[in-house]
Amino acid sequence: MLMLDGVDYDQQWLIDKARADEFYYGPLNKLALSSSSCKMLLDSPKTFYNVQKYGSEESSPALLMGRVIHVMILEPENFDDIFQVVDVASKNTKAFKEAQLENPKTCITRKDKEAGERMADAFNRNELALSYLSGSETEVPMIDNVGGFPFRGKADIQRGGEIIDLKTTTDLKAFRYSADKYGYDLQCYIYCNLFKTSYKDFTFIVLDKSSTDIGIYDVSEEFYKRGEAKFNRAISLYRDFFVRGEDLDSYTIQGTL
Repeated sequence: MLMLDGVDYDQQWLIDKARADEFYYGPLNKLALSSSSCKMLLDSPKTFYNVQKYGSEESSPALLMGRVIHVMILEPENFDDIFQVVDVASKNTKAFKEAQLENPKTCITRKDKEAGERMADAFNRNELALSYLSGSETEVPMIDNVGGFPFRGKADIQRGGEIIDLKTTTDLKAFRYSADKYGYDLQCYIYCNLFKTSYKDFTFIVLDKSSTDIGIYDVSEEFYKRGEAKFNRAISLYRDFFVRGEDLDSYTIQGTL
């Protein structure tokens, strides 16, 4: 399979290697596009270029908390290998900052762990949400061509031909807006193509970090088509600036206020 570096790799070898986060979020980030890179392209091709060249910025507290919850629900047996719990209440303490420098694991506070446990407990108490884990596989990687370019993705939950994606939010009632704002429709389109499944078999399980309410949403054709339109715009930008070599300095956002 031809990747972005111009080298032809064995596809199954890539998929097997991608099971390890160190490879998936490390070298593979340079070899294949993803839903995240498409979102960056839509925000600004310059942002995409800078992240590819210099690396991403530190994870936001919301992203970190989402990762904690994901691990506690989907792969609790790996929690201690991924996170180091520092027995402090705040990340601003000297002890926490020293732990970050000294520990190769991702450091979280005692409060972060307790919040994650609260959400995992809410999930495990919800019979409908929990049923999606029955007969499933979690953290399933896939690498394939989408729209003529190599893409990577990891399904939170794969159950037969179904793909279930776990999301967190601070306001479940506003999730429809968040799904558009954060490009979840774009992710849905890419994952359906990567895993060769229909949008009718794609489901979001959404956990409200404030109330611990759980929402389960299927996907409409309109949602999928909206993701497809975003994908096509992102690929057009990638092709213009990173394949054809158009001058990034010429990229301009225009509009009327």
